[in-house]
Amino acid sequence: MKLLILGGTRFVGRHLVIAALAREHEVTLFNRGTHPSENLPNVETIHGDRNSDLGKLQGRRWDAVVDTCGYLPRTVRVSTEALSDSVDRYVFVSSVSAYADLSIVGMKETDLLAGLTTEQLAEANAIDASGQASALNYGKMYGGLKALCEQTIDEALPGRVLHIRPGLIVGPYDYSDRFTYWVVRIARGGQVLAPGRPERFVQFIDARDLAEWLVTMFERKETGVFNANGLPETVTMENVLEECKSVSGSDASFSWVDEDFLLQEKVVPWSELPLWMPETAAAHLQALMFINSDKAIAAGLTFRPLSETVRDTLIWSETDHARGELKAGMDPDKEQRLLSQASQRAL
Repeated sequence: MKLLILGGTRFVGRHLVIAALAREHEVTLFNRGTHPSENLPNVETIHGDRNSDLGKLQGRRWDAVVDTCGYLPRTVRVSTEALSDSVDRYVFVSSVSAYADLSIVGMKETDLLAGLTTEQLAEANAIDASGQASALNYGKMYGGLKALCEQTIDEALPGRVLHIRPGLIVGPYDYSDRFTYWVVRIARGGQVLAPGRPERFVQFIDARDLAEWLVTMFERKETGVFNANGLPETVTMENVLEECKSVSGSDASFSWVDEDFLLQEKVVPWSELPLWMPETAAAHLQALMFINSDKAIAAGLTFRPLSETVRDTLIWSETDHARGELKAGMDPDKEQRLLSQASQRAL
């Protein structure tokens, strides 16, 4: 099978390349060459901007194109127009954020998608075509943009599209550090600030599980829409932190701090304390931790043990990645200050 991957050098795209090569598929990458990548054997790379240089792919044919970096409807429209006669299927990595109401627990593929106002769409069209947001409101528009990207692709290639809606994706090469923070922080040991209730459920998927399942979907020529996330209501925040401690062998101890106190101290959920979604203040986003992936599981999606995800993320963080500062997580000084304040409140 011949695969064309738009992107392919970072995180999910990188794991997708590895999974496809392991199954002896032929892989071509098309990207701007702005991110370093390993020299993988038998991988052809064509450099160019997807908004203006897709003509470089004319005269070629692939069984499927995988779009790992489509964020703006006008960008994916250019891609579908350029590739409609060159690929049998268009595979789009979307997001569970595309749903309209993220307070609905157990969200399924048939639920209503988000939309954008005329003003928001005009603002989105002004964003740099790379998808790197220069507009402050881009985060608020993200779900609506993903939904419109899906619609744009469906209109251009009816019956030839596979949409994948993952939730939080974790594992080695995750440049967001939203899961890596906990792995690294707990390996460092000491008293760790842990947010909210220990038994609060969290949900995510290892990028390698996603990539390997996607290759299976290509091979079976699947189309349609699939949520792709871990099993809901099976992993708690306490499970994650304790697994990080066990894998790293650290002496970490956990101080579970009340959500109201954290919000009072203006701790930023999800970024300062990854995986933390306040159960009251962020009730409108609770669905992000309870996505229904039954359809994908029935189609062969499987999950590796949490310990493997933690172990490999830690190994990558320590050996394969020039860490520098983590892009997510709490400043150590602030963590210690909050731990001290929380302890005084408990007296």
